[in-house]
Amino acid sequence: MSEEIKISWMDKLLAKVFLPLFPRWIKPNHVSVGRIFLTPLVIWFFWRDSYLWGGFLFLATSFTDALDGAMARTRNQVTNLGKMLDPLADKILICTVAYILVLKYVDVYTAWVVIVLEFIIIVAALLKYKRGEEHPQANWWGKIKMILQVLGVLILLLSIIFNIEHLLPISKGTFYLAIVFGILSLFTYSI
Repeated sequence: MSEEIKISWMDKLLAKVFLPLFPRWIKPNHVSVGRIFLTPLVIWFFWRDSYLWGGFLFLATSFTDALDGAMARTRNQVTNLGKMLDPLADKILICTVAYILVLKYVDVYTAWVVIVLEFIIIVAALLKYKRGEEHPQANWWGKIKMILQVLGVLILLLSIIFNIEHLLPISKGTFYLAIVFGILSLFTYSI
């Protein structure tokens, strides 16, 4: 059974402003794979303590999450592969950044909760797939989770780059809020 593709106002905005920059031969799955391949470069910058460059690249790489989905929906290029690639690319980016930055600057517990939750979401999606159910679409809880994770990383980077220690608890709180939305997202998958 085919699902009706819902195009949001954000999809329409991205389609008008950014998608004209992408030729038609570039498919949404190309953008998702690009995010996967950019992640090691983001990590390399962070590993070398080049947080400003790493931060810019992280922000650009994170933005491709919105672009590939909008591209898929507005260009009618939604695929089952894309439904798996897009969240996988997000999880690779967020988990590796959590491992590098959150572990180093926030605490071990927060980093591992973020990583384990992402792993549980992957396992839940795989179990649904194995039961023959259609791959779950991204829901608003999951989208908000991703936005909060990106925001948490950006606040953490501001704290590191500009040596503003009181931003660390704000970053940590943002990650915990993202964890709450991640749990809500997991329950809406109806495991």
